[in-house]
Amino acid sequence: MWLLRAAFLSGSLLRPRTTTRRAGELFGTPLATSRTRAEAMTGHGASESWLEVEGQRIRTYRWGEPQAQPYVLFAHGWSSHGTRFARWARSLRAAGYAAVAFDQPAHGRSPGRSASLPVFTDTLLAVACHFGPAHAVVGHSLGGAAAAVALARGLAAERAVLLAPAADPVDASYRFSRQIGLPGRLCRDMIAMFERQIGISMAELQAQRVAPRIGRPALIVHDLEDREVPWSEGERYARLWPQARMLTTRRLGHNRIVDDEGVIDAALRFLAGGTVGERIVSSPNLPYGFA
Repeated sequence: MWLLRAAFLSGSLLRPRTTTRRAGELFGTPLATSRTRAEAMTGHGASESWLEVEGQRIRTYRWGEPQAQPYVLFAHGWSSHGTRFARWARSLRAAGYAAVAFDQPAHGRSPGRSASLPVFTDTLLAVACHFGPAHAVVGHSLGGAAAAVALARGLAAERAVLLAPAADPVDASYRFSRQIGLPGRLCRDMIAMFERQIGISMAELQAQRVAPRIGRPALIVHDLEDREVPWSEGERYARLWPQARMLTTRRLGHNRIVDDEGVIDAALRFLAGGTVGERIVSSPNLPYGFA
């Protein structure tokens, strides 16, 4: 990492435009472990198929019959893969649900070299359109952000479960820049470059812009010790989403939260209509509180 930081620091002084472009490319390139973990995932029991989305082949995974049963649609996080949710699928099948997951472009078994939150969102909407209205959508990390944006854009799902959801692509850009040693001025240039590519302001994808527009019940699950996406980002969704409640965990971090049996059980209760978690409220004189 120190070599990477040194390279970006020197590049920011000598070739700032090239360095900004390279930082953007690195930011949009998932880790190769997404593919190796997906290839190593065996015995998940899913029926696999390909779906074409705007000329891009997307690998899909189906447990049960989503056309005949209420189904749950899964959206994985950055550098992850669809079969990451196999444990959830087994629990859902036992409860009478079908389940659908998929590999985002450049992730798992889906081809490609790069992705972004808009790409995650568009692909999620296309998969949902193919399989039809879902009983619920479950998203982890960047997949949680994509699920929220997709719901605000009309994704047909009755409920939502967001696990450690990323709430702010602007803050994520700055965290990434600090990690690789990219100066703040070049991070701002990188964000402007992203905005030219996607055609909208990244601020439009922040939770405070998205969550108030969603009229479906949601359960936000986030760990206080998450070192990748701060708990405060999940709290932001729960506070600003009109029908959301929040379940806070400890000692699960950013990734173990996906596999935790207690989290899965709580989500199943929520999907069945139960009251799970706490309602977070706010006022001008109270940053956040519980009701």
